[in-house]
Order: sequence, then structure tokens, then C-alpha cells
Amino acid sequence: MQTTQLDPHLSQALDAARSPGLTLVIGNKNYSSWSMRPWVAMVAFGIPFQEVRVLLDQDDTANRICSYSASGRVPVLLAGEEMTIWDSLAICEYLAEQFPELHLWPRDVAARAMARSVCAEMHSGFSDLRNSMSMNIRGYYPGKGRTPGTQADIGRISEIWEECMCRFGHQQFLFGEFSIADAYYAPVVMRFRTYGVSLAPALDAYCQRVISHPAVARWISEALAETETAPRHDADMPD
Repeated sequence: MQTTQLDPHLSQALDAARSPGLTLVIGNKNYSSWSMRPWVAMVAFGIPFQEVRVLLDQDDTANRICSYSASGRVPVLLAGEEMTIWDSLAICEYLAEQFPELHLWPRDVAARAMARSVCAEMHSGFSDLRNSMSMNIRGYYPGKGRTPGTQADIGRISEIWEECMCRFGHQQFLFGEFSIADAYYAPVVMRFRTYGVSLAPALDAYCQRVISHPAVARWISEALAETETAPRHDADMPD
């Protein structure tokens, strides 16, 4: 169950999350890239929540997920008794609205617009990368999954990271301080590590900063500690 140490200066802003409370329904940490995004954002910004983990590829997986959301997909954020948010980007937007003092999006208007754009591109694109390089934090498949489409996706992601850091990141995170944008690309960092993708030194350093961020490091640690497997996801691994 997720718990966090809260900054007392943020207590008023977080009252809405304590009562009646937030619950995040996720899949296996080893495989579920979409679950990773809002989970990392919530942990990084100290937003308290209860975690419900639904194991993927089990006989009761579909029924369990549908008990939380008719979409049949994770993640799902339950905000009180009557509000259900079942899309990772919608969850992040909801959190940014509920906790404006936390600045989940960059503070600068131009940076914020670009951050939303690159998250939307991640949300709707890069299908070759998703299909050929499924997230598997416990796995290591260097050189696998390198289709022409995947190489094009890697190139575009590299271009995005370079532009964000050059314009706004000051060689730290994509927009300086850690934001939703970094949480959104954290599963890509996981894929690049699993499949041994070589990057320019500045981009490799960015990946290392993401991996070392406490919220991401905690997700990785908990993924490595999982013992369950998801046969369909493992079957999707490149030969």
C-alpha cells in the first residue's frame, strides 16, 4: 500500500486527496508502462494514494479490471466514491488541476505547452517501439526489436529529449524540474535500458537521472521484486 512522507507546507493542498482519498489501480510493475506514468508522478510529487495491483494475463484479470473501469484497462484512478478516471494522461491532468501548488507541469507557459505536446505525442504515437520493445524491467535483450519503424521512433524520441533539454531543461530533466513529462517518458527509459539502446552522451545522462530519481528507482525496485509473470507479455519479447 502506497504511503509517503508529506511536506507540511503542502498539507492544505493535499486535503482533497486524503478525504475521501485516491486509489490508483495498476498492473504488474514489471510490464505495465501505462501504469508506471501516473504512479511515478504521484510518488514524485508526494500525492498520497492507495495502490491496487491487478496481475496481468490471469484468468480473472479482465473481470478484476472491469470492476474498477468499463474500459478494461489500467491504470485507473478512483477519486472518491463517484469519480473514475481511466486514462493515464487524463489522470495526470486531473492531478495537476487538483494540486496546482505542486506544479506537476512546468511553470513557464511555453515550456508547459511543449510538455503537454510531447506527452500527447507519446500517448498516441511510437507504436513500433511499443510493439517491438515491450516494457520488461527484469529482462535484458540488447540489440533486439530493431525494426526500421522502431529505429525511427528512437530517433524521434531522441530529438524530443534534445530539444526539451536544450530549450528548457538546462541539462537536468526535460523541463528543468521533474514533471509529468519525465514521468511520461520514464517507461521509454526502461525500454532503452532493457534493449541496450545506445544514445548520445547527454541523452544517456538524462536516462541515468531518470533512473536515479527516487520515484522511478522505487518503481524499478518493486518491479524487480515481483515474482509473477505475464505469459502474453513475455511471449511478445523478441526472439
